[in-house]
Amino acid sequence: MSNVIIKVTTTQMEKMKQSYQPYLLSKKIPYTVFTAKKNGTTITAYTSGKVMFQGANAEKEANCWGEKQLTKSPQVKSKTSALPENLSSLSVLGSDEVGNGSYFGPLTVCAAYVDQAKLKQLKQLGVRDSKELKDPQIIQLANILKDTIPYQLLVLTPKKYNEIQPTYNAVRMKVALHNQAIHLLLKKIAPAKPDAILIDQFTPETNFKKYARLEQNQIQEKLYFVTKGEQYHLAVAAASIISRASFLEELDKESAEIGMNLPSGAGTKSDQIAAKILQQGGISLLANYAKLHFANTEKAKKILDR
Repeated sequence: MSNVIIKVTTTQMEKMKQSYQPYLLSKKIPYTVFTAKKNGTTITAYTSGKVMFQGANAEKEANCWGEKQLTKSPQVKSKTSALPENLSSLSVLGSDEVGNGSYFGPLTVCAAYVDQAKLKQLKQLGVRDSKELKDPQIIQLANILKDTIPYQLLVLTPKKYNEIQPTYNAVRMKVALHNQAIHLLLKKIAPAKPDAILIDQFTPETNFKKYARLEQNQIQEKLYFVTKGEQYHLAVAAASIISRASFLEELDKESAEIGMNLPSGAGTKSDQIAAKILQQGGISLLANYAKLHFANTEKAKKILDR
């Protein structure tokens, strides 16, 4: 059995916990942030910042997050390109995604271009991290942004998500969407060219570029990666807001269509709603509204069997 350990920051740890939401285990282990099991690999994240991967696919899974640090080896940090000086004042194309950790609803990815001449206007509008805004504010701001800056929004519905998920793992899927959104937006704004392309980081740079090379219209130049990208440039904040608004709107549409209030996230409420949908129309109906590979699907089946 392979055993791989990596060291991550607090921010990366939160990203990992969100990504592994569908696979979290209920057992509590002292000094851990979370434990999860995915594809036969057990992931244990410790409060010290170390994350251990155990299982046949341990190395492959660990590589999604950083370079491995074998037990008793010196710490190896994942390499990330240094950000340009005065990044916040440059003309930047930023991208972000929403819905990755939610059982119901789509995966939305937006790329947004903010010319330096628009920075002051966006600040006056109150553009900032979407997590600091309430849903009505997000929807209102998104509508204004769509009329103010160039953007490219991609919405991957649950049905389409389930069709490609066996071939595309979660990271490759997001890389493909970010890459395509950026490619299409670059075509929209041509001949203008951004000083930098900033991606809200969800996987190491080398991993992103590896998957991007599998895409037809691969983007490899002027790429920069940083967690909490919205704090470094308003382009990422704008992309986050438009993505979040789209996710909320799509979730509302799905709720109206199925006649049930579909929650965001992947908690117990999602299990209960999924069980009702399964009872109503089986797995084929649920596939239209939920990401089936999440652990919620099996939990919902168990609720029906009681």
